[in-house]
Amino acid sequence: MKTVAVVGLGYVGVTLAVALARCGFEVTGYDRERRVVDTLAAGRPHLYEPGIEDALRETLGRTLRIASDLRDTATDVAVICVSTPVDPATRAPNLANLRAAARQVAEECGPETLVVVRSTVPVGASRAVVLPELLARWGRARLAFAPERTIQGQALRELVELPQVVGGLDDASREAAVALFERLSRRVVPVSSLEAAELVKLVNNAHTDLIYSYGNEVALLAERLRLDPLEVIRAANADYPRPDVSKPGFVGGGCLSKDPYILVESARAAGYEPSLVGQARGLNERLPAHVARRFVELLRERGGDLAGARALLLGFAYKGWPPTDDLRGTPVIPMLEVLRPEGIEVRGHDYLVRPEVIAGLGATPCTVEEGFAGADGVLVITDHPDYARLDLPRLLRSLRIPAVVYDCWRILDERVVRAAGVRYAGIGYA
Repeated sequence: MKTVAVVGLGYVGVTLAVALARCGFEVTGYDRERRVVDTLAAGRPHLYEPGIEDALRETLGRTLRIASDLRDTATDVAVICVSTPVDPATRAPNLANLRAAARQVAEECGPETLVVVRSTVPVGASRAVVLPELLARWGRARLAFAPERTIQGQALRELVELPQVVGGLDDASREAAVALFERLSRRVVPVSSLEAAELVKLVNNAHTDLIYSYGNEVALLAERLRLDPLEVIRAANADYPRPDVSKPGFVGGGCLSKDPYILVESARAAGYEPSLVGQARGLNERLPAHVARRFVELLRERGGDLAGARALLLGFAYKGWPPTDDLRGTPVIPMLEVLRPEGIEVRGHDYLVRPEVIAGLGATPCTVEEGFAGADGVLVITDHPDYARLDLPRLLRSLRIPAVVYDCWRILDERVVRAAGVRYAGIGYA
């Protein structure tokens, strides 16, 4: 195997493309969005991911090229990395991109091409959606599934360090995919089928979502009991040889906000109604609005009309660490839906999300200093490490006292905030 086509150059595809190109494969990265193709072809990343710009500099024009189609490309392997969103209303997976990508690969490649599905799909989708497109054109196919399991912000490192799980349509397909990923990763874990590999990804992400939801459940209980959830969680975890209780916080992103729904869909298709997965996802989705309502209550307790009150929101991406500019599953959107009807003037800051994007969401983009000046409340939404390093004593002096600082991830120094005469609160804590 020498030539690889990566179909879809979002977070999953572009990181895999440059990683394989670094391994010596001749890689063609394909995307149907012209802006993505033009930006990457010029050597500029179209998204934030540490190391991507350096990797493009190393590989572009050597072992990597970017294209808007796969024609005239000899392809030993085609890796499908397109998005598989869920419907916002029904939560049903939308596999239109997957089907279109499979059809394009079938039209522009041949039966000797190994097709690897990397997109997250319901169990059985590789066989039910991708395989028929290949067989209709070729009569036979080599097909594998190898889930992407990296975290944004550390993807290039984890592509090499994390085990790559591989399942195949048959032994030959699986062995070919194992040979591909053995050149990328330190360890490859073969499984018995396409379906087993598909379920691995869903199990991983739903488990992560579930773990985080328990920390959030503890925080909501502690709020009612007027206890500090972090004190309880830290004491519960201290030198205790069992799985740690997670710190309360928001759970979003392109994977954790949808993959539990794909797992639920897979379970229902098999005649099983899961009881934990949907409940955990629902709790995590309700948390941002709950926090925003609590923030409004604290502002109201200061006295006076909220109309015209100023609030600074710090962190618009779905997470702060590892840093990202990704807005998929961000808690900011449901928070703004609570804050805007109250007449609160919202200013917003993020270290990576562009000001015009913040403005498009309905907040006034600003610097940290501009946002603190004259604000009645500050809502620290992400745990970006630079927020923990702010010059708090200086910034707090510019607030309109009495003021509220709601520190969702508890990354600020509570004593410094209280010493400035400012109300301090966090998830489940006030």
